[in-house]
Amino acid sequence: MLRGILSFFGGIFSWVVTAAVFAALTIGGIFWIYSRDLPSHEALAQYTPKTISRIYSGEGRLIDEFAEERRLFVPIEDVPDLVKQAFVSAEDKNFYNHPGYDARGMISALVQAVQSRGENVRGASTITQQVMKNFLLSSDRSVERKVKELILATRLEQTLTKDQILELYLNEIFLGQNSFGVTAAAQTYFNKTLSELTPHEAATLAAMPQAPGRYHPVRAKERVTERRNYVLREMWQNGYIDQATYEAEAKLPLRSVQNGDFVAFQEQLPPRDYFTDEIRRQLSREFGQDEFFGGGLAIRATVEPEMQGAASNALREALERYDRSRGVWHGTEVSLTPEQMVDEVAWRGALFETQMPRDIPGWMPAVVLELGNNDARIGIEGIEEDDDGHWIPANDVQWARPRREDGSLGPRANVASDLLSVGDVVMVRAMTSDSDGSFIRWTLRQVPEVQGGFMAMDVNTGRVIAMQGGFSYQSSVFNRATQAMRQPGSSFKPFVYAAALDNNYTPATIVVDEAIRVNTPQGLWTPKNAGGSFYGPTPLRTGIEQSRNLMTIRVAQDIGMDRVADYAERFGVYDHLDPFLANSLGAQETTLFKMVAAYAMFANGGERVEPTLVDRVQDRRGRTIYRHDKRVCETCGQQALPAGQGPIIDNNRERVMDAVTAFQLTSMMQGVVQRGSGKGVNLPVPIAGKTGTTNDAKDVWFVGFSSNIVAGCYLGYDQPRTLGSDAYGGTLCVPVFNAFMREAVQKYGGTDFRVPPGGHWVKINRVTGQRLPDDASGPDVISEYFRDGTDPDWLSPLIVGGFGDDTTTLPWEASASSNAATAITTSTGQQKVIPKKADFGTLSSGGLY
Repeated sequence: MLRGILSFFGGIFSWVVTAAVFAALTIGGIFWIYSRDLPSHEALAQYTPKTISRIYSGEGRLIDEFAEERRLFVPIEDVPDLVKQAFVSAEDKNFYNHPGYDARGMISALVQAVQSRGENVRGASTITQQVMKNFLLSSDRSVERKVKELILATRLEQTLTKDQILELYLNEIFLGQNSFGVTAAAQTYFNKTLSELTPHEAATLAAMPQAPGRYHPVRAKERVTERRNYVLREMWQNGYIDQATYEAEAKLPLRSVQNGDFVAFQEQLPPRDYFTDEIRRQLSREFGQDEFFGGGLAIRATVEPEMQGAASNALREALERYDRSRGVWHGTEVSLTPEQMVDEVAWRGALFETQMPRDIPGWMPAVVLELGNNDARIGIEGIEEDDDGHWIPANDVQWARPRREDGSLGPRANVASDLLSVGDVVMVRAMTSDSDGSFIRWTLRQVPEVQGGFMAMDVNTGRVIAMQGGFSYQSSVFNRATQAMRQPGSSFKPFVYAAALDNNYTPATIVVDEAIRVNTPQGLWTPKNAGGSFYGPTPLRTGIEQSRNLMTIRVAQDIGMDRVADYAERFGVYDHLDPFLANSLGAQETTLFKMVAAYAMFANGGERVEPTLVDRVQDRRGRTIYRHDKRVCETCGQQALPAGQGPIIDNNRERVMDAVTAFQLTSMMQGVVQRGSGKGVNLPVPIAGKTGTTNDAKDVWFVGFSSNIVAGCYLGYDQPRTLGSDAYGGTLCVPVFNAFMREAVQKYGGTDFRVPPGGHWVKINRVTGQRLPDDASGPDVISEYFRDGTDPDWLSPLIVGGFGDDTTTLPWEASASSNAATAITTSTGQQKVIPKKADFGTLSSGGLY
């Protein structure tokens, strides 16, 4: 009997052992099969998660952020213990003790699932397993994935320390609201740093991994609060906080940025603008999209916020001034439906959802609520209703004519209902008193259809200090300073004259200004001057001051368009300029960015300067990976400099033009703003520049510079059409330049342009080009700077025609058709009469000028 019993139990034991062996072999086989071809867990030791790239102003102020995944990487030693304890309590209380998996937790989860018949299934993954799933595996729920997760988790525990694993977890995990990692989440939900978090706020973050897509702090407030309190209870039971703290923190309401309890971090940043978006465009091209959006770059921009504000204000005022002068109302073309207008809550919510520009200082979206006999009542975003309501009076609309659906214009408005309908979304701003700033009334505004660009930079370093690519970035992200290809018109002429001055011309060289007819494959080309007249033999200086097209074409013909193209490409205005004569008048398209950068080389004496929006770029570890300033400080390594001596900087810039040529051209362009097409410039420091207006005034330009700042403006429609018969660079762009440069001069000052060695001064008559005595004075007397050894034959000057037989040498005497003369007075009081230029008649207006 005993033997039978022993035999029975022995058989059972044998079966159990055999079964255990087979089970072990089976499990071992499964783990061996699934362990093959697994991703390398060792790569996590060098893992660098995607983090936010940030842009800072020159003063170090954060001005913009770019990221695909909003993550701020923080080393584990900088994570407060409170945050670590909250996540360990919520996700893996045995984290510091298990080998990568928690067998007891897995069995407990299995028992709970069986007892609830599958209704209450909770995860049993450890933090280590979650790291492996997030980094190396998929998120599907399958036995295969779970086995692989266990294998990799065990391996990872043997490779990294617990703190290193926790660092990966806390920086990688998704916590909702496009926030990855605890640092970004703390900023998103509470606008706080990790060290500023209270226990209930840390517990709120630790509650999110369970269901980050569903745990919204407003829409799912109760569920998030329950989960938060569960985490607090776990922290208490694990000994991380005491009972009193747990009970006090659990009673606190759930507060968040989303609920309006804290100011959003993004609201503390200035609105994104053309400057930072252009940095994004350029650095994405330079470093690659992935590195820019995920590399955690720290970018020091060259922008000067004060100057950027001055640039945007100057351009906006000019665009709006032109738009209002046209007297056409086109509005926003956005309306709310009757269903969205049923009450204040409805229209405020609908108005908030509209895509109105909110980056224009002082402008606010509004909706027309009611039309009276004369006025219109409006509701304004962010402004509470008062007893009388907010109104647009009739006299605020009487400047405009409505545009009908067929494109035609209606009669000028008399009352608000002539322009507006109930439900129309409009832009308004407060009109205030100039004397004391008191409120007067609300006034309608509209984003102009005409657009433009503005850019300013340091002539010596290439640092772009301001850039505005249109009226409003939020209404149009197209950057007209860098992306718009437009004809520069006469603002290109200085490059023709630069080529001429470097090839035996002087500012006093006489060029024939008379009719030209050129046979081209497209037919006979007959260019004209702006006013239609032509003036006979004229000094080169006058040609640029008065922007004479015919003289420019003759000069280009004489020196050769290939040489002009070489200069244009050398200065970076074009990558390739087609050598057609029309291009000497700025017919080929380029960008404002390139034009302003090229003019800087006139201002700095002819040295190459590369424009940049970025001073320095550092990677996530603080290493400098780009620096714009390539100059070398030869004495900065010394412990001390001699008394009164500054650092010696090796200026290794390439020279693109002769310094004397640069000064001659600068002097001639000073004449443009003193006597010529840019004479509206009114600034307290010496300024040089050139206007540009294309055929039919489709584009208008002005690019000018002081001794240290160059700035340029362009205005035109995105779909080119005429700006009107009275539109010129001098009337539309010069005021923008003036408004900006007044602010720039106050900050940066300005001096006389530096006179380079290698030349000498000669007094001439600026109208006729005739040599005058050194003691001559008078309105037409000018001191011209000549390169040593280049004085012309004053008695028999060379007259440049540029077209074969037109180039002749004539004795200097007045033309028979001259009908006036110029009187000058010498320093001894003697009077001398200088004949005026000839006038050969008039032609119809047109051309590029």
